[in-house]
Amino acid sequence: MFLSEHRPGPHRTATTDPRDICPETGRARLGYDRARILLARYADGLRLHQLRHSSATHLGEANVSASVIMAKTGHKSLRSVQRYVKPGLAAVHAATETLSSPRRRS
Repeated sequence: MFLSEHRPGPHRTATTDPRDICPETGRARLGYDRARILLARYADGLRLHQLRHSSATHLGEANVSASVIMAKTGHKSLRSVQRYVKPGLAAVHAATETLSSPRRRS
């Protein structure tokens, strides 16, 4: 999460969603445009879209469902999310175990 340098004043605190305030520092989350500008200036070519892609990839690697990744990233199409959902060997084995469990066979 990208945070502002300062805590919001009382007039901003009243209108800021509590989820946009860091519980540890009390600083507010930066807006998309401000974060994009700061990344362009200081992050040597890194773009917010790359961070979005990385976070979706990490969610996919953690076996988070495609529908949850769609909700998190704002994608409208399952097809566009499929690139992030690449189950690893452990996930495939777990699915196989689910199908071959004794409960399933009876």
